[in-house]
Amino acid sequence: MTDTPVEQMTFEQAMKELEAVVGQLEHGDVALDQSIALYERGAALKKRCEDELKRAEEKVAAITLDATGQPTGTTSVDGQ
Repeated sequence: MTDTPVEQMTFEQAMKELEAVVGQLEHGDVALDQSIALYERGAALKKRCEDELKRAEEKVAAITLDATGQPTGTTSVDGQ
């Protein structure tokens, strides 16, 4: 685990650390108190990633929808 506060991490940093946390927990050679700390850090990292993805989705929606909420210059899946 890094000392970087989760709130200051980029999506990529949070994902990388989350993968490391999961790996440590899956390996199983971690004391209970360390497992709990890893779980809590992992939960915070997961939330950070979810929040960043939500912000990205909102940005995409903002640039692909007009003021009325209708798609702008996009094509639906069925080509219409």
